[in-house]
Amino acid sequence: MEDASDELDPELEDVVDEIQAAGVPPWHSLSVESARRLEDEVFSAGDGPEMRSVRDLRIGGPDGDLPIRIYRPDAEELPTLLFYHGGGWTLGTLDSADDICRELAVRAECLVCSVDYRLAPEHPFPAAVDDAYAALEWAADYADSLGGDPGRLGVAGTSAGGNLAAVTALRVRDSGPGGPNLDGQFLLYPMTDRSFDRDSYREHGDGPLLTADGVRWFWDQYLRSPIDEHNPFATVLRAPDLSGVAPATVVTAGFDVLRDEGAAYAEKLSDHGVPTEYDHYPTLTHGFLSLTDDVERADEAMDALAEKIRSRLA
Repeated sequence: MEDASDELDPELEDVVDEIQAAGVPPWHSLSVESARRLEDEVFSAGDGPEMRSVRDLRIGGPDGDLPIRIYRPDAEELPTLLFYHGGGWTLGTLDSADDICRELAVRAECLVCSVDYRLAPEHPFPAAVDDAYAALEWAADYADSLGGDPGRLGVAGTSAGGNLAAVTALRVRDSGPGGPNLDGQFLLYPMTDRSFDRDSYREHGDGPLLTADGVRWFWDQYLRSPIDEHNPFATVLRAPDLSGVAPATVVTAGFDVLRDEGAAYAEKLSDHGVPTEYDHYPTLTHGFLSLTDDVERADEAMDALAEKIRSRLA
């Protein structure tokens, strides 16, 4: 997956050093409440490109109101992209995903709908899965009222959000003719399996930016019992059949514990006949698409992703 000569990108290494110097403790060492406050403090400080409009709305969800944020760039004839933030289904807010949603909206020229799905452990699996799908159904019905094209729909997400995007694509396939159509899924360093024996866990279990212990902690918050581990709507890599899901783009990073499960999912999609593009960045680490202002290689990767979104949803 990565050559022994691959080294962490120097600009990204500087970012990692800054975060470590700030004294950010590992998520799994904190209470859920403290981890959430810290995540918001660390990741909600950016600005991002200007939009024509940004609207916070509440739609009808499976269990009451479901908050979403709509990003409309200064462009016309916009496809619609549902975005699910990362944070191990436990952390993350609309604000912590604000930068990356703005970048995607402008660079991919699409209407981005960021989904504030319910978080574990208060709302364990499958609450987030149900919210993710409900938001897509809403966008299929109403995106046109906000300047988006409901006939050109994609889903995207980072980390645990990449899991939700992949699961949503599965649900669309299984919903049959009565459900929404989906033109593309964009899975950005996704969590696809609860398994910790892959090479990437042995090589990068201590991080940077995401550790093996952190991933274990996230899964423990998310799943109700060991039985859920075998549900393909949780561990999507274990789905017996992926044929017929929307065409996929899978993005992974070399210095990431999730690297190998993302690569395995891309391979399985392809093996099951799904048109799949796999983009691997061996010198980058988990979360790099949120660091485009500081890391040139991450900025280039965001441009490449945006081009794939534009092409797929054209």
